[in-house]
Amino acid sequence: MSSADPQGMQGQVERAVCVYCASSRTAHPEYRDAARRLGATLAEQGFGVVYGGGGAGSMGALADGALSKGGRVVGVLPRFMADLEWGHKGLTELNLVEDMRTRKHLMLARSQAAVALPGGSGTLEELLEAITLKRLGLYLNPIVLVNTRSFFDPLIELLSRAVGERFMDERHLKMWQVVPQPEQVPEALEAAAPWTTAARGFAAV
Repeated sequence: MSSADPQGMQGQVERAVCVYCASSRTAHPEYRDAARRLGATLAEQGFGVVYGGGGAGSMGALADGALSKGGRVVGVLPRFMADLEWGHKGLTELNLVEDMRTRKHLMLARSQAAVALPGGSGTLEELLEAITLKRLGLYLNPIVLVNTRSFFDPLIELLSRAVGERFMDERHLKMWQVVPQPEQVPEALEAAAPWTTAARGFAAV
């Protein structure tokens, strides 16, 4: 396991997926099970995992699932969380950063897709930032939501309403895909609609 500042990071992990997920230990066990299965599935398909570096809840389960299949797992953890001993102890690589903003940037920069598991405000913030960057043509990679226990149904409905109310363009509905099971993520990544900087032409409705 290595620890580095952003300047010392090694760049992208080949065929890596950024995963947003939660650290809650008390959420329904199905969420942690889905996270573990996602980690295992990604590792089995040859994807590295880049995530927030935590050791608890879905975060820890994701990392454990990938590591159990010999996968490469890179954590990006703010220093204050490391000081609180929130980090996973067995990662392939752990990078310490100064703040949450840097963490989010590096997680996307070191991967070629983003996958969101259910979570709280932090997970939702990360997901919506990725969607916003994609709308602006600044992020062009696939985004997949794993809809365990139909968790994302209200968000999907809200985004659809944003289109219906003309806050977003109908083409923006192609920015993400939704799958019910973590095992379906690799196929969803392959099937994602192409996205280019041409999206800037309809970023504003």
